[in-house]
Amino acid sequence: MQAVFLDQQTFSSSISLTSIESQVSQLNCYATTSDGKIIERSKSADIIITNKVILSEHTLQQLPQLKLICIAATGMNNVDLSAAKALGISVKNVSGYSQASVSQYVFAQMLAYFNNSAHHNKNTVQGHWQNSLTFCYHGQGSQELLGKKIGIIGYGNLGKAVANIAQAFGMEILIAERPNATEIREGRHSFSYVLKQADVISLHCPQTLETENIINSESLALMKRSALLINTARGALVNSNDLHHALKNNIIAHAVLDVLEQEPPLPNHPLIKALAHNEIDNLSLTAHIAWASIESQQRLIDLIAANIKNFPLPT
Repeated sequence: MQAVFLDQQTFSSSISLTSIESQVSQLNCYATTSDGKIIERSKSADIIITNKVILSEHTLQQLPQLKLICIAATGMNNVDLSAAKALGISVKNVSGYSQASVSQYVFAQMLAYFNNSAHHNKNTVQGHWQNSLTFCYHGQGSQELLGKKIGIIGYGNLGKAVANIAQAFGMEILIAERPNATEIREGRHSFSYVLKQADVISLHCPQTLETENIINSESLALMKRSALLINTARGALVNSNDLHHALKNNIIAHAVLDVLEQEPPLPNHPLIKALAHNEIDNLSLTAHIAWASIESQQRLIDLIAANIKNFPLPT
């Protein structure tokens, strides 16, 4: 039983593939795979493992040996699921591997922002504390999370993990209802109410037609001028041009983005350009790494191995 991993480079080189190797007779790994190489590399495989490599109907039709696609992620939009079903190819994704990693990232960013950590470190490096007339040098100060309101948009496993930590810090948790909902479920608040009330907005909803550009000029205008926006979900939830305008004009105080609409982004992306040209200093941008603690990556690989083990492939 042969397997091929088409984009192993989406994982750290320190992650062990032993659990997958123990389930197959042969595992061929490629750092990345272009569209033109998929057929050549997969034609003898019973199993394809892919994180982001796109498997279209045209591609799947040329792989008669293929029986199982293991998506090394939760999202399944890179595989033509209808075509796979018609061809008798099973598709398995993974979930539940990154709650700890994503929620830790959210609070690492939140604490760095409200504690003003980089600023205070810089003050000492620049000698302000050493030259202070008193025992401490306050600089721009810091704020507590206690009593602050966190608005959670998307209340699945990740949103709940963030809420659990927020509760430990004594934050008030506001769970947003869907933007166009006609009824508000128990324990939730209207989307607009959460935007208006929250000191922190944390996005955890999937990308759908209803959630694309959910954060736009209209929703940003509802938020507090002191608000912090954090997106660890999908880049397309946020309209980047509208966010650029909001940050540049201090409509909100700060944004932390771990995802963008296109990844990797082009150099002329409006937010990338704004940072490069020092147009804004109230944006923190990371390279889709909230999910990617070493433990989370290994957990994901081991879940793929479990999917292979539980799939009735011939030996």
